[in-house]
Amino acid sequence: MSIPNEALQKLVQEIESRALQAQQQVNVVKAQIAAKQRDIRLLQLTSSEVGSLPKGTKVYEGVGKMFIYSPTADVGKRLTAEIGELKSDVSNLEKKLHYLETTYKNSRDHMEQIFRTGGRA
Repeated sequence: MSIPNEALQKLVQEIESRALQAQQQVNVVKAQIAAKQRDIRLLQLTSSEVGSLPKGTKVYEGVGKMFIYSPTADVGKRLTAEIGELKSDVSNLEKKLHYLETTYKNSRDHMEQIFRTGGRA
């Protein structure tokens, strides 16, 4: 049994649009992962610098246009918490990336299968 050309063309366009959309989202997710990993490295560096300060050192955090005194321990806890949140975000983005890559691969496989069989079901 053969699929009519119009239906076959519509099916191929649908699969191709899904593949294109998945590929675009893959690129976006990869950029988001890279940005979050950069932020993690920056926070880790900041945390190590704050941790290496002498015990009595005063630390100030920028808030808008002013600086507020924060105890070194509080700054370290905040940095650690932010690093944990970013790592969780990266983990979720990696799962999303895996899903999108699988979707893209499946779409391409379906298109190849349609072209190999010539539209026969």
